[in-house]
Amino acid sequence: MDVKLETRAVPQVETDALVIIGFEGAPPDGPAAVQIKEFYDSGEFSGKALEIAVLHHPSGLSAKRLVLAGGGKRDSFNASELRKLSGAVLRSLKTKGIHAITLALDEPFRSDDFAAAAVEGALLADLENDRYKTDPKKNEKHVDSFAVLGGSQAGVDRGRVLAEAQNFSRDIANEPANLLTPTILADHAKKMASEYGLECEVLDQDRMRQLGMGALLGVAQGSAEPPALIVLRYKPATAPSTKDHLGLIGKGVTFDTGGISIKPSDGMEKMRYDMAGGAAVIGAMRAIAQLKPSIPVTALVPTVENMPGSKAQRPGDIVKSLSGKTIEVLNTDAEGRLILIDALTYAQRLGCTHLVDAATLTGAIVVALGNVNIGAFTNNEAFLAKFLAASKAEGEKTWQMPMDEEYKELLKSNFADLHNIGGRAGGSITAAWFIRDFVDETPWIHLDIAGTAWLDDAKPYMAKGATGVGLRTFVRLAETW
Repeated sequence: MDVKLETRAVPQVETDALVIIGFEGAPPDGPAAVQIKEFYDSGEFSGKALEIAVLHHPSGLSAKRLVLAGGGKRDSFNASELRKLSGAVLRSLKTKGIHAITLALDEPFRSDDFAAAAVEGALLADLENDRYKTDPKKNEKHVDSFAVLGGSQAGVDRGRVLAEAQNFSRDIANEPANLLTPTILADHAKKMASEYGLECEVLDQDRMRQLGMGALLGVAQGSAEPPALIVLRYKPATAPSTKDHLGLIGKGVTFDTGGISIKPSDGMEKMRYDMAGGAAVIGAMRAIAQLKPSIPVTALVPTVENMPGSKAQRPGDIVKSLSGKTIEVLNTDAEGRLILIDALTYAQRLGCTHLVDAATLTGAIVVALGNVNIGAFTNNEAFLAKFLAASKAEGEKTWQMPMDEEYKELLKSNFADLHNIGGRAGGSITAAWFIRDFVDETPWIHLDIAGTAWLDDAKPYMAKGATGVGLRTFVRLAETW
């Protein structure tokens, strides 16, 4: 789908559908005001969030249709709400066979952030997860172009870059595990890096064994598929004014059976998205390469398949991590934290001064926060404040979770330095504490995205499946450093 900036005045715009945002209360002024008022007066349209009404052959406009899109309460309308609204409009109009859409922004919303959000919403909504369907009619209805009236070309371009990167991540995370092994995920990263001018290195099993990544290799040993550690590097064109070096680490379990501590069969097919954190950081690097922030960024994705094969690690096994610390593996389904710690140690060796890891780590975070907020944990409040400002600007809801010292006590082991689970109580917190033990004093944020990385049902603005959550925040964090 082509996205562009529309520079003509509203009455002169020739398009299949001209979209105007209406809010609760008084109808918007401007062209076709009388007809719009009739919609409000009749109750056919009230301006509630995501409400859509179509007016054919509007008076005083060159557009074939006028589409009223509900923005809810004007005072609470922001770029995040526009992103959803833009997506809902596209998904609704696409089913009606409309091929060209122009969204007109009112004067108060004509900014780069709003223009970017409008484009993001449309492109994210346009992605359908039907690539393996053989129905010849599946592509009959499509939108060819989406234009934004208001804002700037820079805003439109930024929105396109971010949305295309997020869709790239979603496509990867939606892949079935038989078509996305650790090796294939590494190939995707290498191809993307080559296309966008990033450095890419992939550590194979032998190299990881030489380095001593026993925690990561222990998870991988039950699968016939070899593991990999993907390393992507972005370097600014000019020498940065800071010595800071951002590290993004994403969990890349391409399929998670739970290993010997096998998961229930119900819903296990969704464990293909257990690499959503890895997909998000790979996609973030694609956007970072184009938007060119002034800080160096390195992304690391430890990628494995967690299987209960004849060589799989057993509950009670003790492994030695890259840091030198030993771990008693009480539950093989707590594997994400094991691969993350070796990647985090390696990131510090590569010079990363600030670390953010993203992982579909625990069911406990879903119990705590549902499917609305990312759970965030940190050892550095100033760093988290910077991150939360970025997440708020991007509309990716994030909630800080506690890290009291008492939770660490639950990880003590009689046979090793610590064990990999702390019991049912506070499961997402003890998981975070386990990871924290391997970052020392390096500023670090852990994001548990288990509840936000996947949609079990389609939303008005996005298809069922992987969401690509976290990607936009990672990019803004780097841009605003």
